[in-house]
Formats: sequence, C-alpha cells, structure tokens
Amino acid sequence: MTGTSKRESFRDVQVDPLPQRIDAYPTQTIAGFPVRPGQALPFGATPVPGGINFSVYSNGAERMTLVLFRPGEPRPLAELPFPPSFRTGGVYAMTVFGLDPESIEYGYRAYGPFEPEMGHRFDARWVLTDPYARLIAGHETWGRPSAPDDPYPYRARVPYGDFDWEEVVSPGHRHEDLVIYETHVRGFTAHPASETSAPGTFSALVEKIPYLKGLGVNCVELMPTYEFDELDNPRTDPTTGRRLYNYWGYNPLGFFAPKASYAATGRFGMQVDEFKNMVKELHRAGIEVVLDVVFNHTAEGNEQGPTISFRGLDNSTYYMLTPGGYYANFSGTGNTLNCNHPVVRQFVLDCLRYWVTEFRVDGFRFDLASILGRAPDGSVLPNPPLLETLAHDPVLRDCKLIAEAWDAAGLYQVGSFPAYDRWSEWNGRYRDTVRRFLKGDAGTVGDMATRLAGSSDLYGRRGPTASINFVTAHDGFTLRDLVSYNTKHNEANGEDNRDGDNANNSWNCGWEGPTDDPEVLRLRNRQSRNALLLLLTSRGVPMLLSGDEVGRTQDGNNNAYCQDGPQSWFDWRLTEENADLLRFTRCAIAFRAAHPALRPRSDRSAPVTDQLFPDVSWHGVHDWTPDWSADSRLLAAMFYAGLPSGAEVQHDCVYVAANSHWEGQRLELPRLPEELAWHTFADTAAEAPHDVYEPGREALRADQSRALVGPRSVLVLVARSRL
Repeated sequence: MTGTSKRESFRDVQVDPLPQRIDAYPTQTIAGFPVRPGQALPFGATPVPGGINFSVYSNGAERMTLVLFRPGEPRPLAELPFPPSFRTGGVYAMTVFGLDPESIEYGYRAYGPFEPEMGHRFDARWVLTDPYARLIAGHETWGRPSAPDDPYPYRARVPYGDFDWEEVVSPGHRHEDLVIYETHVRGFTAHPASETSAPGTFSALVEKIPYLKGLGVNCVELMPTYEFDELDNPRTDPTTGRRLYNYWGYNPLGFFAPKASYAATGRFGMQVDEFKNMVKELHRAGIEVVLDVVFNHTAEGNEQGPTISFRGLDNSTYYMLTPGGYYANFSGTGNTLNCNHPVVRQFVLDCLRYWVTEFRVDGFRFDLASILGRAPDGSVLPNPPLLETLAHDPVLRDCKLIAEAWDAAGLYQVGSFPAYDRWSEWNGRYRDTVRRFLKGDAGTVGDMATRLAGSSDLYGRRGPTASINFVTAHDGFTLRDLVSYNTKHNEANGEDNRDGDNANNSWNCGWEGPTDDPEVLRLRNRQSRNALLLLLTSRGVPMLLSGDEVGRTQDGNNNAYCQDGPQSWFDWRLTEENADLLRFTRCAIAFRAAHPALRPRSDRSAPVTDQLFPDVSWHGVHDWTPDWSADSRLLAAMFYAGLPSGAEVQHDCVYVAANSHWEGQRLELPRLPEELAWHTFADTAAEAPHDVYEPGREALRADQSRALVGPRSVLVLVARSRL
C-alpha cells in the first residue's frame, strides 16, 4: 500500500462516536434552569460541556444561593438555591446548563448567623463576589463610581481561554542577570506626552516596550494589576478640592481578575486577553513580568468596611480576628488575611498557580510578606506552612518569589525571612545604607562595603541574588526628590502631612525643593548619578523605580498612593529634557550586563587556578588599604571574575570608588598585569557627555597608577586590553 492510499484509508475508517458523559445531563430544574450536582473542585466558575460549574466554599453558611444576572442589569435574572444534596462538606457546587459565559454575571447569597463576637458576619442582603472570579465587571472605566442603586457592583464573570501564545515563552533569565523596573501600569502611560493609543492600559505598556528594551531592563515589576477599588479614598486635596484615589491599588477586590479599567478592551470584557498579550509581547522582547501581589489584606477593611466577598462568605476563615470578633490589623489597612489557615493557604496557592499557568507571569513580589508567616492568632511561626508551600510548589518552581520582608505591626525580617532557599527580599538595609552614605553620614563606609558586595551578613549561603537592591521604590521619594528635599511634603494627600515615612535619609543639596541655583542643580544631578551607579555596580539584583532614569519628581510627596495625576505619572517629555541622565542609566545597565564580576553566578564552579585577584578586594587612598574608620567617607572596591575561555582565562575586573566627602581624593590604583590597562567607564564628577562611556568603548587612562575621585562622586574603571 502506498503512503497516499494509507492516508486515504485512515480517513475512510468509521469510528464509533464516544459515548456522551452521563454527567452532561441535568437531573433537575431550579428557578427554571436545568441543573445537576456540581464538581466541588476547582472552586470558581468553570465552563463544562453544556454549561457552567459553580463551586464556592463556606464552612459556616447554613445555606447558599447562586444569583445570576444579565450583564449590567440591576435585578437578578434568577436565584438558584443550592439543594442540601449539592453540598459536600463546606463546598456548594452546582452545574447550570444552557448558560452562555459571555452573557451572564453571577454572585452568591450566603445565609447564616450574624454574630460578630463569634466571628460570623453572614448577611443575605448582599450579593457576594466569588473569591475565585476570573473576571469582574462593573468597573471598566477608571474612576467611575457604581450606580447608587446597583445591588452588586463587583460582578463575577467567566472568561474564555482561547488565547494564542504563538509559541512565545518566558526569557527565563537567571536571578543574577535581572535588572528589575518597578512601574505602575496606569501611571506609566497616562500622561498625554506618552502619545499612546489607549493611555493607562496594558496595551499602552506594550507600545512602550521599545523604550524598556532600549533602557536595558529585562524584568518589569508591575504594581497591583488585579481588580481593586480606586474610589475607596474619601479624601480630597485640601488646596484644589480635587478628589483623591487609591491609586496604587493595594486594596484587592478580585485576586484572580485583571483590572478591567487597565484594559483598552475592558468595556468588552477582554481584559484577560489584553493582559496575556502584554505578557506575550514583553516575553517576545526578552523582558520578564513580576506581579506585585497583596495577600495580607483586602478592600473589605475593618468593622465599618463594606461586605464584598470574603466577609460575607466565611469571615472567621478568611480573616484574623481578635477574641471579641474584631479584625486584627497587622497590615495597617483594617484587616489581615488569615493566610496560614489551610483553606486560605490553598486559595493563595490556587491564585498564584492561575497567574503562572494562564498568564505565564514569571514571578511575584509579595506586599508586607512577613504577614504570610503569622499564625491565625498573629504570632510569628518558626516554619510558616504557606511560605514553605510556595517555595516548593511544582507549578511555581521557576517563579521568582520576592518578599517585602516586614509588615505594618513592627515585624522586620530583612535577612531572616523564612526563605527555604527560594525567596529573595527587598533589601531595606541596602536602601538605607546607600542613602546615608551618599549624603555623607559618618560611620557608614563599612556597612556600605557590605551592601556593595552582596549583603553577606544578611544572606550568607543564600548568596547575593537573595538581595533585591534598591535606593527608591514606589513607597517613598523618587530619586530626584531624594536629592531635592530634606523632609516630606505630603499636604496634597489631605492628611495634614502626617502620612508617609519621616525617616527618609534624604538631602536637598542645600535648598529645599525647586531651584535655579546652578551649583545646587549640578550637585543634585551628580548625586542622582552616584545612586544609580552604586546600585548598578552592586552585587545582588538591582531594582529601578520607573522615572528615576529621567529625573521624575513627585514634588516632595513620599506617599503618593492617592495621587492619580501628573504628580504620579511618568512625564515622557523628561526623556528629552533629561536625556543625559537617561543615557547615563542606559550605559550603566549595559555595563552591568557586560561584566560577570558584578553579578557572580550562585552555582559557579570553583575559581580558576590562575585568577589574578580575589573576587572582591577593598582599597582606599592607598591600594589594598581601605579606611574603615568612623570618619572615613571613601570606599573603593575591585570586583574580579576569572572566566575560562577555551584554553585561556578571561579576566573581568571592575574598580568602583565612591567618595561621599565634600572634597576630592587622589587614589592609588591596583596594579594590573602588563597586557591590561585601566579604562574609565564612568566619572560622575565629569560633565555630560564625558560622565559615562558606552560599554566596550571606555577611555584609556593616561595615568595607570593614580586616579582622582571628585567631591561627592563615584568613579568606575574597567581593566581592558591595551590594544
């Protein structure tokens, strides 16, 4: 038989159709809808042959009703009580046939005792949002409030899963190669100068991928992108009367649902696909995606807060409560999720698995992550089951897990967070040390050396990649404000300047706020470059705050959580106005990528036998002689990596000298082998464009034995061939 006839014969084979599954048929009718007992797992609303399976957990409810709506209509289409036979343990499950996922919204009424002192807050007046809702309707336009008579403002919907990933996969960068860029999806493109087709959206961020790629970052850390309520802030700007928002988004409503108002297609219910397309295009450009997630509290707040979901379904399971039934407040926002309760622990795991499998994100930054290590009574667990579960989960195996290793109740675990050889941490010690060193505080040189070399005092055998190094983040001053203000200026937040941290370790360089003084401006520019250069030559994982590379200011506001406007947005005109700073940052990122000595691999084999220098060595005015005294304000480090290259060894050697003194200092340079010579990569004391060189095109130094490091400046040299 020929190949052609064989294929034809296969086509001609008659195969009996598979028998219909017996559970594809309804067994009864409720409220006019054909139904049958559902599958308890997975939780949420899941399309099945011929219908949708609804499954919801409540250990304390006495009965449960599924409430169906047509999209946008104020009154329910139908209410379907779960028969007792549809309940298994604490799970209510029902398959409803004949529903079109695109034309239905759903929620629940939970019936049970309202006994706050016992932890129960059931109230069947409220239609409750499914905690596992993959899509939430009702808030597709940013800043538009719900209709006053809407009985169900956060409406759960069922998305389709038909997205085409086109074989695009994650770049899979190693931890030591990451350069993280923290940004806000709306704020990155909301400014009119962004010139994007749909400002403030996932699709607009896609339009800015060439900028990110040109900058050199290879990972974006996105502030909350799930559904949250931006309108829960009751305050106004006391000067202008302008309403204030919960702009940052640290008040979750729907942990599984991409925020509809961040999608240009949100009004069509296509935010899931738009988010996936953003991830796909970032991956195509070699950029990973880390999501900022908030599993420490919800938008339901304290006893006076709204009943939206968790509180009405099973308050005593989902929240930490005091003996009198009040909400424990380790988050500073009114409530605290009971993350180490087995049900809540599974909820967190299911959520993260969903974002990884469905949206293919590369990792998570956990807000106030120390809360995740507290027991239901608030005590600190020595071996937190949630943190261990996330560290060893097979689906999350390749994810970056980053902890903000403190909480709002005083638990500070930087360097001691339960890591299970998997977690990295926002290194708050790094931030504070760099700031103090740069403004010239005495007694900081030794600590600065430790931070520069990877914070081994904190992370030991975990290695430098456990340290997420940062000087600025969304919470606090921008880099430009760090060098322009001595104190916070948060009056526009409507809290009488009481909010925000008072311990900023900032310095205004001689004048508070805006100035035309050329000397002050030169010093501020130099200090900004100093911070960026130290960050990008430190061992560990650097994280940049969006806009620092172009001198973005928040006018001294160090807690701009409520500011949805130019004060928080990325002003794209700055890319031209501060082009020299942008070029400096691009070069510094590229320099880091070019030099393995700055980012040693955690799994590197034993050093080559003929290496020239130690991995890290310390120097001062005299080579090999650092000054660790309390009065010293000079630190010089030489980073070295000997890398096998065929039969020879490639020597990578970088020298970093940081001077926070107000006077310049002349340094002896370590002697190099005859075939190598020192070249200048960056000198922040020099005026642009001579403050930095393109990597690989550094300037050969005329004097190979000495170098001048200017007042309050950083000098970076690289050893290259003399040829």
